[in-house]
Amino acid sequence: MASPRALPLLDTDNRAFWTGGAEGELRICHCRDCDGWIHPPQPLCRHCLSENVAPEAVPGTGVIDTFTVNHQAWAPGMEAPFVIARVALDGAPGVILTTNIVGCAVDEVEFGDRVRVVFEQHEDVWIPLFEKAA
Repeated sequence: MASPRALPLLDTDNRAFWTGGAEGELRICHCRDCDGWIHPPQPLCRHCLSENVAPEAVPGTGVIDTFTVNHQAWAPGMEAPFVIARVALDGAPGVILTTNIVGCAVDEVEFGDRVRVVFEQHEDVWIPLFEKAA
């Protein structure tokens, strides 16, 4: 069955982010020179331009910064409504992921909710989604 989500093309820079879910890890690029966190993944630090950048596992928890509920069924197989949210990650200051909140009704999502990562596998890609933390 085809994925209802558009899948990324894996490359050297983004592979750790999109495949970390196989080991249950959310991996974000980290600069070992200035201690900055970089997302989306790239080979240079956006803070200091260092090439000393590598993916590191972060806790996989965070807080909903903002969200919207999508009511339009724009892709076959993706049932509406669903939540599109920005999640500020714990352990990676300044990194905010745009993602979906899953595992609850759309009207149960609130600003400031604590969330944790869950992964949805499609082919070789593990998409990081988030659910409300217990």
